[in-house]
Amino acid sequence: MEENTVWIIDDDMVSQFAMVYKIEQSYPNNRVIGFYTVEEALTMIKESSETQCRLPNIILLDLVLPEMNGWHFLSELEKLRGHINSVNIYIYIVSAFSNKTDRKLAKEHPMVKDYFDKPISKGSVDKIFKKGKKE
Repeated sequence: MEENTVWIIDDDMVSQFAMVYKIEQSYPNNRVIGFYTVEEALTMIKESSETQCRLPNIILLDLVLPEMNGWHFLSELEKLRGHINSVNIYIYIVSAFSNKTDRKLAKEHPMVKDYFDKPISKGSVDKIFKKGKKE
């Protein structure tokens, strides 16, 4: 039985692989889906919003992406709030570029639960799954 649907939005194949590997090793009953662009993820959200199926419980979001970045994703997701139950989506920033501005913005953003540095550690994955556990 699946516990969560986890989306990873990151254009770096190695980072995605590492995150998927760490999740699957410790939390094998989760469905993990990777997206290389914000546009791909937004398209899937829009398609899924009609049925409320296949929406993620947890999103691991990189900030530095081509064309639309992680902040753009959050902005677009906020616009879709009336069409999806985004209250039940736990969003975590996972970024290799840790600067004070991004950390401050992430902590203040109402949709972001936490901020983690890349490469994501086993301890960080455990924190995510404790917070993002289905209730």
